[in-house]
Amino acid sequence: MSMDAAEITKPHDRLAAWLAADMEAVNTLIRERMASKHAPRIPEVTRHLVEAGGKRLRPMLTLATAHMCNYAGPYHVHLAATVEFIHTATLLHDDVVDESAQRRGRPTANLLWDNKSSVLVGDYLFSRSFQLMTETGNMDVLRILSDASATIAEGEVLQMTAAQDLATDEAVYLQVVRGKTAALFSAATEVGGVIAGADKATVQALFDYGDALGIAFQIVDDLLDYQGQSSATGKNVGDDFRERKLTLPVIKAVALADAEERAFWSRTIEKGQQGDGDLEHALALLHLHGTLEATKDDAITWATRAKASLAVLPPHDLRDTLIELADYVVERIN
Repeated sequence: MSMDAAEITKPHDRLAAWLAADMEAVNTLIRERMASKHAPRIPEVTRHLVEAGGKRLRPMLTLATAHMCNYAGPYHVHLAATVEFIHTATLLHDDVVDESAQRRGRPTANLLWDNKSSVLVGDYLFSRSFQLMTETGNMDVLRILSDASATIAEGEVLQMTAAQDLATDEAVYLQVVRGKTAALFSAATEVGGVIAGADKATVQALFDYGDALGIAFQIVDDLLDYQGQSSATGKNVGDDFRERKLTLPVIKAVALADAEERAFWSRTIEKGQQGDGDLEHALALLHLHGTLEATKDDAITWATRAKASLAVLPPHDLRDTLIELADYVVERIN
């Protein structure tokens, strides 16, 4: 841990300082495995995404949980790189599916190159992630990460049909979120414990933490789409509305809608007939029914659940930082 890590105020930055040497090794491994002798387009596209920054939260969760369980290495680095490759592959595919023009405040790969490149390079990164995880020689790790990959894909497909259907309720929303976001968070935290040979109860606690943190993270993301600063989020306010995504604030508003409001949501979300002033009207309805506040409360509930999961584990600097991270994820709303 660097000398000044304790003085850094944001838990995410403290985590980065604590894990600096490991993250350097992860980045080196990512650069090595991103390389392609035969297809220079691959490192071009991946470099654009990887070097755009991003918080690298998921690989850090794997490194942190391995350290918490007193693992000395070396395979936590492989697993952290695996998690980042899976994440990057899903981003490349997501941007094609969502027809997004911006990611982390920069043009998306599908915009700079084309959809074909984004899909195929995403496939390459998925394949690379499986090569990396097999190098650990740990069947439990392979099961957890391959299950997570399948769950992520399933969540994306479910979202495609559920996102524009007003019948989608909070239970289906949670299923989508557990798939597309929380599955990789919980796999990232779980494999850290598994590679360290931690006992069953510890591994379960780490899984529960990642699951709850991932759900809180996605709920906050969906909330920020309606009330964030585009400079801070790298997205434009109202992107989810324009992309006709039925996220939690809208699901709550639809549940409370009268016939006229329901007709508005049906026209804009289900039918995709949007015009001037519709985003403003949507925001007015969210405020009218207090659904942004209710969504924030849900995010806080999941963050609290994440913190409670770790409370059963032995004291450790990293455990305390991860507990604070759960609060920080929700603080982004303010």
